[in-house]
Amino acid sequence: MKLVPLCLTFALLSPFAATAADMDITVEVPRLNVAEYHRPYVAIWIERPDNSVAANLSVWYDVDMKDNEGTKWLKDMRQWWRRTGRTLSMPVDGVSGATRPVGQHQLNFKGADAPLAGLAPGQYTLQVEASREVGGREVVSIPFTWPATAASQKQAQGNSELGVVKLALKP
Repeated sequence: MKLVPLCLTFALLSPFAATAADMDITVEVPRLNVAEYHRPYVAIWIERPDNSVAANLSVWYDVDMKDNEGTKWLKDMRQWWRRTGRTLSMPVDGVSGATRPVGQHQLNFKGADAPLAGLAPGQYTLQVEASREVGGREVVSIPFTWPATAASQKQAQGNSELGVVKLALKP
């Protein structure tokens, strides 16, 4: 009789074993040469092919305003707002946070953990939308397949409110 280690048995029987993968996202907030600069509000989410939201990953906004007034301008991220933002009650634990300064910002997600744990295998699009007071609005999209079967990296370049957005997937 051959014994199989318990941890291997669990991995073979686990419904998440086939879909466990990691996702790393880098979002660049560019330095802009403007008279009046405000940090952008940024929403990062995963969309299905029918444009419905599969997962909200992160929302950066002015969380320090009294009476939660920073939420007033979330609707300026129009695409995110119409698809999911207006149904959320901010702040959202693990999703919402303060605006970020100029530079590159990393987000790391483990596939077996929320918000990726419930992501069914299939085609998706990473969406990153930024809106800035006395500025513009921009959306950057990166299509991908979930779960990752091999390590891959994709990136897209913003034109105004966003710099380079990178998506790295690891099985």
